[in-house]
Amino acid sequence: MSETQAGTGAATAAPALPPVPAIELDGVVKEYVARGETVQAVRGVSLSIAEGEFFSLLGPSGCGKTTTMRMIAGFEEPTRGGVRLHGQDVTGVPPNKRDVNMVFQSYALFPHMDVWENVAFGLRRKKVPEAEIRRRVGEMLEIVDLTGREKRRPREMSGGQQQRVALARALVNNPRALLLDEPLGALDLKLRQAMQIELKRIQREVGITFVYVTHDQSEALTMSDRIAVMNDGLVEQLAGPREIYERPATAFVAGFIGTSNLLNGAVERIAGGFAVLPLGEHGRVLVEAAGHSPGDAVAVTVRPEKITISTEEPAGDVSAVRGTVSEVVYLGTYNSYAVKLGDVAEMTVFQQNAHDSTTTAERGDSVWLSWQPQHSYAIGS
Repeated sequence: MSETQAGTGAATAAPALPPVPAIELDGVVKEYVARGETVQAVRGVSLSIAEGEFFSLLGPSGCGKTTTMRMIAGFEEPTRGGVRLHGQDVTGVPPNKRDVNMVFQSYALFPHMDVWENVAFGLRRKKVPEAEIRRRVGEMLEIVDLTGREKRRPREMSGGQQQRVALARALVNNPRALLLDEPLGALDLKLRQAMQIELKRIQREVGITFVYVTHDQSEALTMSDRIAVMNDGLVEQLAGPREIYERPATAFVAGFIGTSNLLNGAVERIAGGFAVLPLGEHGRVLVEAAGHSPGDAVAVTVRPEKITISTEEPAGDVSAVRGTVSEVVYLGTYNSYAVKLGDVAEMTVFQQNAHDSTTTAERGDSVWLSWQPQHSYAIGS
């Protein structure tokens, strides 16, 4: 009997279907008319956000990130393209018919209601039975660490506590996705950093999709599973935090995410698997040779913390450039050096203060900067 015949009567397992994304944007465009001119706030954004993912839309003011979120929420309708929530096309569906909730920077708490009533408000509007309201509000206040503060009014609470109330009020309705528009923007630095950790903890506990809008790259790097970096209405890179930081796709991403040194040169030769770019006086930059040929113009980025500063020319297969220290700034855990490479470029170097606060170089010193070839990354325009 042939294998084909033998297998005819056997049950064949159906191939597993890929999971349905929580949120999908398909070529979304948003246009406005201002002073007789058509302005594109969002220019053809397509992306998928997985169920249970902490996803951030990151970019400068005016890049289109908030408009993109508002289209997910239903507060704005796309001029072209579509929005799907859990596989269902919701383009044209009003916000109150979409299974998402939104938290704003202002919190929008009811000042005349205590914490309990603020959190219970949405459930009462839906006429949820009182016993169920008590159970769900109590559980949510425990998750956001506000148990014991149920009778306080918003004005009697700190900014961080008010933010937790706003989160609890949104989450108690069991939305399938929560949209957060710069919710930490009104907090001071230390509280904002503490709340970043709290937000990630809460998201893990409740297990729903979070979509977070921010212009603060440290927030996005701290909390996100993936980040979409937006610029001028487009997504320039969509990847995990480490990928975006270590391997930026464009010069904009390299400059916007943290501090980066951008160097431009032309490939002189290929040696030992690396493209060699002469730079400045006796300087050289090594980058992976893949895709490069002699004569090619290449833009390279290297992060300041990857660079070693010394007075002696380094030996071996490393990138090495010579310059003059123009500024030294003590920043507690590290020193920041500005080093001019003649008229070619200026580089920033971070040196950790691991043992003492003494610097290895002062203003006016002639120094060598060096880094491993794998820390040079060629980028697009």
